[in-house]
Amino acid sequence: MITFDPTAYDGFIFDCDGTLADTMPLHYQAWRESLERKLGHPSAFTEELFYRCGGMPARQIIEMLNRDYGYSLPVHEFAEEKEARFVELLPGIGPVQEVIDVLNRLGPDAKVAVASGGLTPVVRQTLEFLGLKVGPTEKIQYLVGSDQVTHGKPDPELFLRAAKLLGVKPEKCLVFEDATPGFEAAKAAGMDYIDVRPFRATIHAAAKY
Repeated sequence: MITFDPTAYDGFIFDCDGTLADTMPLHYQAWRESLERKLGHPSAFTEELFYRCGGMPARQIIEMLNRDYGYSLPVHEFAEEKEARFVELLPGIGPVQEVIDVLNRLGPDAKVAVASGGLTPVVRQTLEFLGLKVGPTEKIQYLVGSDQVTHGKPDPELFLRAAKLLGVKPEKCLVFEDATPGFEAAKAAGMDYIDVRPFRATIHAAAKY
């Protein structure tokens, strides 16, 4: 069980993919299929590399692939293609129950946001598949997606925006994350964080690096 002192923090920020939602295998499937369709052959985007990019916006990943592997993928167009394929796969997702349990243990007055490298509408759909709504009277009051900021993780902008929306000082926020870019973003924002991976009963081998 994930344990922490909730009285030590005024705000709680959760990543979505791989943290609240067990979506990472489906995201990689969407990447692999979309890349192969676009390139006409298997891509250099291995599963291990995918997990190391966890939390980064799709556009940043595409720019990296173009730079490091000589691809000429249209950044915004291809990001939309990949996300569209992921949305088609959404019915196959499940919760990361260990983290959902943390969310459910927070008191009714807890200030909670989700900050994700995904696009806001897609993250909202993902949360809804888990039965989680976003709004001022819901457990999750705010959702910050990569389309709401200029720089995605590992830049702290996502988390800083979430803290501002919650009305909480960054140093009084606790972040729940599953990937290095998210850990780096939390540290850069001056926030404590919990790596949820060791607490997951089931997790893909490539995600344990």
